[in-house]
Amino acid sequence: MAENSVIISAEEEAKLLKPIDEYVEKIQKKIDALRVDGSDKVNDLKNQIAIAKENKNLSKIQRDKIIENSKKELESAKKVETANKEEIKKLVAEAEDYLAKHYKKDYYDVVNNSCKAAKAEENSRYEKVKADLKSEHQKKIASLKDAEDIKAEKYVFKNKLFDAQMAHESKIQEIKDRRHDAFMHKYHLIDLLRTSKFTFLQQREQKLENYRYSFNLSQFLYKNGLYIVIILIFIGLCIITPIVKNTQLLTVTNILNILQQASPRMFLALGVAGLILLTGTDLSVGRMVGMGMVTATIIMHNGINTGAVFGQVFDFSTMPSTAKALFALLMCVIFTTVFSMIAGFFMARFKMHPFISTMANMLIIFGLVTYATKGVSFGAIDSAIPNTFIPQIGKFPTIILWAVAAVIIVWFIWNKTTFGKNLYAVGGNPEAAAVSGISVFKVTMGAFILAGILYGFGSWLECNRMVGSGSAAYGQGWDMDAIAACVVGGVSFTGGIGKISGVVTGVLIFTSLTYSLTILGIDTNLQFIFEGIIILAAVTLDCLKYVQKK
Repeated sequence: MAENSVIISAEEEAKLLKPIDEYVEKIQKKIDALRVDGSDKVNDLKNQIAIAKENKNLSKIQRDKIIENSKKELESAKKVETANKEEIKKLVAEAEDYLAKHYKKDYYDVVNNSCKAAKAEENSRYEKVKADLKSEHQKKIASLKDAEDIKAEKYVFKNKLFDAQMAHESKIQEIKDRRHDAFMHKYHLIDLLRTSKFTFLQQREQKLENYRYSFNLSQFLYKNGLYIVIILIFIGLCIITPIVKNTQLLTVTNILNILQQASPRMFLALGVAGLILLTGTDLSVGRMVGMGMVTATIIMHNGINTGAVFGQVFDFSTMPSTAKALFALLMCVIFTTVFSMIAGFFMARFKMHPFISTMANMLIIFGLVTYATKGVSFGAIDSAIPNTFIPQIGKFPTIILWAVAAVIIVWFIWNKTTFGKNLYAVGGNPEAAAVSGISVFKVTMGAFILAGILYGFGSWLECNRMVGSGSAAYGQGWDMDAIAACVVGGVSFTGGIGKISGVVTGVLIFTSLTYSLTILGIDTNLQFIFEGIIILAAVTLDCLKYVQKK
């Protein structure tokens, strides 16, 4: 009975809202009157000027005349807008102050409590319906002897339960919608008052409410279950490591080490991510790193090289260290980009699967570099170079800043440029993209060129981080790490789906996992098992999403 007394009807709800709407509406009318010859006219005249500029049916004289007259009126309207600005501001503040005092207390709280009571009542009703249906079903089953009749009754019972569940979910959604609409109506009024120019706090409140309204626990666990499990694994490692190894895992030093190791890999993962976005991949990443490491080490070597390339010993010792470093970076980028473009060309021109073109690339690069260098490691580079380009500032390794810059630049390319939008379009549906005028060939080549540039930077940074030691075998397995990071980060092999934040998350997850397991003393071979399970889980979830869409 107590709950029923709290529940209000739609008519009662409308009565509670009426005085609030009327009060704000009076203020809104005053504001609208002040805006007619001010901001409203400014917007109309700006649109009028823009339309006149684009109107091809007007002569130049007509166009110039319209624009000139509109600009004169615009100046007058802007003066009115400025003159009324303070008055409008006061009226908006008055309305918002009234809403702050009365909306929640006099209206929303009542509706919210009503919805809570209605939901509790509906849940109770649903449980009673299920119990009645079950009791009725059991009585009927007890009275039946024929197997077919029993089977038919079970089928009917199942359908009745399903209908009851659908009716219950519909009612719960209706109650949920009612509460949500009551909450958002306040922002509808503010929207009119402010012409959609909400404050930061108002935007946050609306986003939080929309998240709460649309939140579904099963969907949340479905999308984020893998991340939750990985976080739990790290928590477990943080607990176990001090016990087993008598050392803390979660320290500032360890975190910085993880970020330092992840930085070159971030470049590689960002490059691969663009290819996966096109339903592609790149199996040659590891060999690109080996080629880049050898190139960078030879050029930045400390003194005359002891190893030869095709029998030729290179000597860059006379060059200044900064010039050597920049020249090494340039050559790394050129080599990796050229080879990446070759793989991209076969995919874009001949529709060759990137698995094949990049695998061929992998074999060619490894064979070429190994044959040229006889598999020799080229030793250390000039120590002045890492100190110049990735110095330690206190305990902070500045190589992290290179990765941050790469993330920002690639995010900008993906999200704020025409190429980025075309990348998503081609990845999502290349046929539709081609019909809409997008060059699939150019976009594909662009993705491979961007990947090649990133590989060059990544291998050069890794050479600086390791102070040389470049060999053809370096980077083995990095291709799988980069691809795995992208997949775990949510970049889908179905194409056109993925975010830079996901790539960053994936790289950090795998680097952290490897680092943590190494500190714990877990064998490298067992670490591969952990990585494999995570990849399998991530791809399975990705496939399930695709199947659901289909």
